Amino acid sequence: MKSWCFFAFLWLAYFCHGTLSCPPLCKCYPRRGEVVCNEVPLTEYPSEGLPKDTTLLTIQFTNISSLSEQHLNATPLLEGLHLYSNHVQNLSSHLLRGVPLLNTLDLTGNKLSELPEDVFIHASLVNLVLKNNLIEKADTNWLPDNSSLIWLDLSGNRLTEVPTTLLQKLPNLDNLDLSNNRLKKISANSLDSLTKLERLNLQNNKLETLHQLTLQGTRNLTYLFLSRNKLNKLPKDLFQELTRLKLLSLDDNQLSHIPAGLLDPLRSLDEEGLDLSDNPWLCDGKVEYLWRWLKKNKAKVFLPNSIICAKPETLVGRTVMSLTENELNLRS
Repeated sequence: MKSWCFFAFLWLAYFCHGTLSCPPLCKCYPRRGEVVCNEVPLTEYPSEGLPKDTTLLTIQFTNISSLSEQHLNATPLLEGLHLYSNHVQNLSSHLLRGVPLLNTLDLTGNKLSELPEDVFIHASLVNLVLKNNLIEKADTNWLPDNSSLIWLDLSGNRLTEVPTTLLQKLPNLDNLDLSNNRLKKISANSLDSLTKLERLNLQNNKLETLHQLTLQGTRNLTYLFLSRNKLNKLPKDLFQELTRLKLLSLDDNQLSHIPAGLLDPLRSLDEEGLDLSDNPWLCDGKVEYLWRWLKKNKAKVFLPNSIICAKPETLVGRTVMSLTENELNLRS
């Protein structure tokens, strides 16, 4: 009987302090290797007590302010790390050296402003989310050459540009989100290496135009979001290679005209896949191409009656589609 009690004691000690241990204030789910620390008064990363076989760790709505390589060394098998809405301000150099299996890192809603140049180079990340932080500069050396990234989200930061040399490291990328930043331009050939890109979000920036070669290498692009910029001019051949595009948002810009032929390559647009609303359209002879395209492709346009003349004064408030050849001074 004493022998049985001794082994039972050893088993309980292992259960409480071994691989099934769990940090205070957190919940552990051993069968699926998951730990969750949600809305608890943590001020430091809970390295102590984390099971070494943890593969998925979620820490959200806490007061943790820093994250280091030493912290992550506690969970060498980690595959997914979600640090949503904490107070993380600092990441250490070589952050991921001790977690080579990490494929998903989500740092949404923290207070990151500057990141070490070698911060993400030691793991084969597939998904990297840095959304809603305070980042002003993206560094070329954040990621290794020929990165495995498929999803990169840098939205909601303070970026004024993204280095072409960084994008050249992302040949496998299929989703790039740069929305809600302060981008003023996209360099002509900066996206050329993103041949697998399917989704590009540039909405809510300060873009006034795009170079005609900007999208020439993104032939697989399916979704393109350009709304809420300051676009006032688009080159005729901008969409020449986008024969697979299903959705294009150009709403809430400063477009008064578009060049003849601009929309012709977009043969794969979904029903209601094009949004041109909330632009100051000038309804003179130069609007003929748009007028004819809308009449032919009405089903592909989202809210076609929201494409409204801003000038001349005699046509203000009229929908472009409602105009007549006489009003546009066109010959039959």
